[in-house]
Amino acid sequence: MDEHGDSSAYFEVKQLQLLDVLHSTRSVTRTAERLGQTQPTISTWLKQIRDKVGDPLFIRTAKEMIPTPRADQIVEKARAILEAMRQLSGDVPHFDPATSSRVFRMCAPDSAHITMIPRLLQCIRGIAPNVQVETLPINEHTAQMLESGDADLAYGGFVPGMDTGFYQQALIKQDFICLASMDHPRIKGTLTLDDYQREAHVAVSYGGIHGVNALIQSALHAQQVERRVLLTLAGFLGIGKVIASTDLITTLPHNIAETLAAQYELQLLECPVRIPSYMIRQYWHARYHRDPGNQWLRRLCAQYAE
Repeated sequence: MDEHGDSSAYFEVKQLQLLDVLHSTRSVTRTAERLGQTQPTISTWLKQIRDKVGDPLFIRTAKEMIPTPRADQIVEKARAILEAMRQLSGDVPHFDPATSSRVFRMCAPDSAHITMIPRLLQCIRGIAPNVQVETLPINEHTAQMLESGDADLAYGGFVPGMDTGFYQQALIKQDFICLASMDHPRIKGTLTLDDYQREAHVAVSYGGIHGVNALIQSALHAQQVERRVLLTLAGFLGIGKVIASTDLITTLPHNIAETLAAQYELQLLECPVRIPSYMIRQYWHARYHRDPGNQWLRRLCAQYAE
């Protein structure tokens, strides 16, 4: 109680949880979803907290709710209290895939849409029929989305911002291979360095300066190999059709190349240029390291990334 015997000056657990989630999501709507409450209820709780501390705590802008300095101070203490309470009570969250209707959100490149994700979804449909999976692009917002809980995992070879506060797990080492049409007029089963420099190529710009295309281009430059790029695509999904219907060739990571070759009956050709391999990893924020649902999804991704 305070000096007047009024216990209302103390925070309730639900109010501490609200502050924690709202500080992460910057959204009343997403906070309501995470806490299983209606938006009016969240607004009522937030007003109660504002009245307690005499501070607006979160300022609404055109895009999001921005915390005040007072909110930053309170949230830091609120998270410590909530963690201490979980440890004292032994309150371990439970996740039952057979009955869960949780929506998992994964940041992943479009190549994963035809490699890992179909295998993952087939498994999930068998053991967690009501679980939903939503894929999101990997971009400059990925780190923030993992921290806030708006995304559960990031999966890929080139994910920006995965520094302090993130865990990672190496899944697949990727090397490179080339693709050409089965009906290619000049390439039949092997691809020489002269062929590579003579033929027109399809490149993928996904990932920008840290992506696959940048890695390939750096290796070509180091070995003084010319590549004549006729078409650049923003993602991987259109490449198979282009290669199958033209005399263009392309250089791709092995797993996506094998998948496209099987779908479009393309030639898989050893790349005549030495291109460094890279690692596909999955990433998650430390705040959700012990979350049972997140742990379950990570195990499945590790299994079906192979």
